[in-house]
Amino acid sequence: MPQTLGLIGSGMIGGAIARIAVAAGLDVVLSNSRGPETLTGLVAELGGQARAATPVEAARAGDLVVAALPLKAYRQLPPDDLADRIVIDAMNYFPQRDGTVSELDSGEPASSVLVQRHLPGARVVKVFSTIDFHHLVTLARPAGAPDRSALPVAGDHAGAKAEVVALLDTLGYDAVDIGGLAGSGRIKPGSPAYVQPYMGERPEGLSAQEAQRWFLASPGVPVPAARVKELVEAGSAAA
Repeated sequence: MPQTLGLIGSGMIGGAIARIAVAAGLDVVLSNSRGPETLTGLVAELGGQARAATPVEAARAGDLVVAALPLKAYRQLPPDDLADRIVIDAMNYFPQRDGTVSELDSGEPASSVLVQRHLPGARVVKVFSTIDFHHLVTLARPAGAPDRSALPVAGDHAGAKAEVVALLDTLGYDAVDIGGLAGSGRIKPGSPAYVQPYMGERPEGLSAQEAQRWFLASPGVPVPAARVKELVEAGSAAA
């Protein structure tokens, strides 16, 4: 079981992963593109199990390393420092933010395939990309809890997936193995398994401010493994 989680990217998703990791007893090494000094507040919030570093330092320090950058920045991941490492890909492709990527706009390959190509020496595992930052924290539950949620996991290396599944269990989630990276497009933004099931139905007629308040007050909706499987299969059918 990993003792230290390295994070390259410490925004909403990266910060949420760090929070549940610290709550589970892991150490975290946080990094971003702006420098360790910009992470002082988050490190102070997380306490003594967290420290800030550069992306290269986080890559080298983590037993497992989470990539939680905007996808447009995936080439900033350091291939040499991530060689022989398990890299958790928590990134999604949003053309309005990332700009257009012709390969991805055609539907092939899945974005995680591009990440794996950029990191030929790493073992990339896709997870954390189907749940929003708020409910990733509020829905974490101990093993055996009747309201425990599951997250889909994709990867081309069985051993790496097994280690990530063990990490998820420690962090409060079951896992659903959906196969290799090539099929991870079934859980991309807009797919049936993406975000909405964990969020639940938002009341109608809310203003933007009211919707934001509702989102942050919502505990989320547990999504068990059987339901995740159904949603992923629905994404396959839609594709």
